[in-house]
Amino acid sequence: MNNLQYMFHSGFLGTRAPFFMDVVTLIVALLPLLVASVIFLARAKKYKLHSYAQIFIFAFSVIILGYFETGVRMAGGFNVFMQESSVSHNYAFIVLVFHIAISIITLIIWGMAIFMAKKLLRQNKHKKIGLITFMGVTLTSLTGIWVYFLMFVY
Repeated sequence: MNNLQYMFHSGFLGTRAPFFMDVVTLIVALLPLLVASVIFLARAKKYKLHSYAQIFIFAFSVIILGYFETGVRMAGGFNVFMQESSVSHNYAFIVLVFHIAISIITLIIWGMAIFMAKKLLRQNKHKKIGLITFMGVTLTSLTGIWVYFLMFVY
């Protein structure tokens, strides 16, 4: 555990958040832009690059999710982060549950889009599931930022 103590040093965004939370929030904020850029690769008919980039971003996101979960568990969870917030605990909890639901659904759909890409292409459903995934990633990003503000800014 000593080698993970850096995770709990002060963050770099100027809030009450620990370092790991700032890192994750920054990545989550940038994720829709990364996914959009990979979508443009497909539109430019760079399908192989699109495929590899999509897999990389998905895998990187899963790794970041693991990093985030490790930090949250080690820190003591939601209640610990809410101690210094002036926001209603119940309100923040509802927003958090909403964020988690969107995140899980998006992760499942995104994974399906990647692992079933060839089948979805044959059925002309790949673009549709890609758009749904992009909307989910965007909502995950926005709600994640919302949760961050509730816990560490207000």
